[in-house]
Amino acid sequence: MVDKLPPKERTKIPRQTMPEQDACERAHNFREVNLGLDEAIAQRESQRCLTCADPKCTHGCPVGVQIREVVDLVREGEYLSAAAKLREDNVLPAVTGRVCPQENQCEGACVLARRFNSLAIGYIERFVADYERETGQVGLPERAPATGKKVAIVGSGPAGLSCAGDLALKGHGVTVFEALHEIGGVLIYGIPEFRLPKEIVRQEVDNMRAMGIDFQTNVVIGKTVTIDELFEEEGYDAVFIATGAGLPKFMNIPGEELPGVYSANEFLTRVNLMKAYDRDQYDSPIYECRDRNVAIIGGGNTAMDSVRSALRLGAKNAYIIYRRSEEEMPARGEEVHHAKDEGVQFMNLHNPLEFIGNEEGNLSGVKLIKMELGEADESGRRKPIPIEGSEFVMPIDVAVVAIGTGANPLVQSTTPDMATNKWGYIVADDETLRTNKRGVFAGGDIVSGAATVILAMGAGRTAARSMHAFLETGQW
Repeated sequence: MVDKLPPKERTKIPRQTMPEQDACERAHNFREVNLGLDEAIAQRESQRCLTCADPKCTHGCPVGVQIREVVDLVREGEYLSAAAKLREDNVLPAVTGRVCPQENQCEGACVLARRFNSLAIGYIERFVADYERETGQVGLPERAPATGKKVAIVGSGPAGLSCAGDLALKGHGVTVFEALHEIGGVLIYGIPEFRLPKEIVRQEVDNMRAMGIDFQTNVVIGKTVTIDELFEEEGYDAVFIATGAGLPKFMNIPGEELPGVYSANEFLTRVNLMKAYDRDQYDSPIYECRDRNVAIIGGGNTAMDSVRSALRLGAKNAYIIYRRSEEEMPARGEEVHHAKDEGVQFMNLHNPLEFIGNEEGNLSGVKLIKMELGEADESGRRKPIPIEGSEFVMPIDVAVVAIGTGANPLVQSTTPDMATNKWGYIVADDETLRTNKRGVFAGGDIVSGAATVILAMGAGRTAARSMHAFLETGQW
């Protein structure tokens, strides 16, 4: 029996490797890069778990998945039971198993990581979710009796979906409003097909429909209907605002208005939601990348998604331009590794000063300055300092600015009695996610600023607990 193995023997088992598409092949298609574990590899990896009495991995998980119990069930070959256990705390396991930065959360807290490689929790999570889906035996948690209360969720990204799932299980009537034509928020429009297939998101949403959640698309809260109207005219008892931080940030340098300069939000939305990657079937308006030089400004996961998409759209050269060194990059190590393998060229310690246009008024180059690292700044990373006299012009045809996002002001501007901070984010209590407006809660990126999928989901669960208490007691 595996459970009889002493801890010392378990630590001798090497961390299992994720099978993936060949780098040369995948750089030219939008199929998923990671191929998933088979049963034998998943079993082998599960044997590495030390079954700690106090599982630090669960403490490191923003949604509190009972990881030890899930891994125990995988080791016993009870994959559907493992999936059901996973779904008790995570409504999107097939999503988070693919895009969650486990290395900084559950895996980072794993006891094995102190001396060995951490348990591949994300790989196991994905295996369990995929097994459940592929066998067609999705084990949805049982709902509580109907309470007669109505809840509106504004935004169908990870925070909204997580909150919706928990509230539905408590017996509340839940409606999720989405401004775009497909449910999923950033999961659909912001993450490329090769990292998170759209069909995975759609199937998870279908599972939530089976839980009784109502999804309404093409509804722009703040335009179609306001927050106040949701209460006064639509009869909702509580509202959770989870609109994300979708307002692009730019560098405010000359030439950003030139054709061929995109925000990462616009670029990825055109590629993902408008299917620019399928040129034979869809005529999406996107500046041609094929046989052109494409530069992405930034060093986060969104920058990696953008540059790897450009490569797959046929870019002759695909560059990352980042003002710090690779060590300071906020992107996941796996994404950087994949990008390098696929042929992305990294220009670290460079910063744009100006975008340059040609005679036709289109983007033709970017003026860069070389940087060096000084002392650490408020982020804890070493501050980039320009090197005087190091400027030069690099020819490019397309630029994508991926330096972060801010708060979209639409909901806030039509809810004047709701408090916001100086950056336009909604002010909500750290513990309860209540706003200053009775019955209104807010969480995820619209409160915290841009963060990860799983942190947004954690905020959704926190809000759901607070909303349930409010709906039961009426106390504010």
